[in-house]
Amino acid sequence: MSPASSATAVADLPALIPGRRARERSSRPIELSGSFTHEGHRLAYTEFGSGDRVVVLTHGIMLTRRMHAPLARKLARAGFRAITLDLLGHGDSDRPTDSWLYSMPAFAEQTVALLDHLDIDAAVIGGTSLGANVALEVGVAAPERALGLIVEMPVLDNAIVSGLITFAPLLLAARFLPVTVQGVALAARLVPHGNQWVDVVTDTLSQQPAPMAALLHGVLFGRIAPPKSIRRSIETPALVIGHERDPIHPFGDADTLAADMPEAEFVQARSPVELRFDPSRLTAAITDFSARCHDR
Repeated sequence: MSPASSATAVADLPALIPGRRARERSSRPIELSGSFTHEGHRLAYTEFGSGDRVVVLTHGIMLTRRMHAPLARKLARAGFRAITLDLLGHGDSDRPTDSWLYSMPAFAEQTVALLDHLDIDAAVIGGTSLGANVALEVGVAAPERALGLIVEMPVLDNAIVSGLITFAPLLLAARFLPVTVQGVALAARLVPHGNQWVDVVTDTLSQQPAPMAALLHGVLFGRIAPPKSIRRSIETPALVIGHERDPIHPFGDADTLAADMPEAEFVQARSPVELRFDPSRLTAAITDFSARCHDR
């Protein structure tokens, strides 16, 4: 594995106005972008802050590490070294076209490989949606590397049908009508960048048909999450975050998961977008949980 780290470009940081915000620029935790090679494929990541109290965050399906940048910056200001990872097939990481390369266990291996690349013995491992399931897989495959698990919006038994209804048409379009995927990607490139969530949306829409089809095929028809019998044996402390009114991430999945895991605690979000647009309460819960995991 070969390191390839560099300072984050100024354009990637939120705009600051002169005057009273000048102090924020000088006190902002450092942000470093890097990449490493795992099993022949390049994986990209960004580090926020420094130190030995590490939190790793992974994203939802077809999203990128950019979605967790606001949370990572807040964790860095609280004294953590927060690392966001683009899993294979996402963001700036490689996007191979073989569906067998994409699975939740493989994504968990990539997350552990990131720890190996950065010489990190153990960290709090967290994620949203697909990333939540990846965190669970790390808890199963490498519990000694996970001090705690942050599981936001897991996709478990109650979400299978709605997930297929949502993503199967995208798989079919990518396989048989690739021009539609290419057209959406072209339109996304025309949207002005610079806003956090506009950039997240355009990142998601900027897909290539063959890698997108391989990703969806591998994820939809592989192991979605550890089965219930195995989830009950995960003894790593976990913070499970769930909410109502989202069929792809049913409240029952999160609530049941928290009850199944012996060391889990549950926080109910007020809406599916609370952590994105009104993050104070959930960010405080995540920060407190991460600190307790590192202090054990």
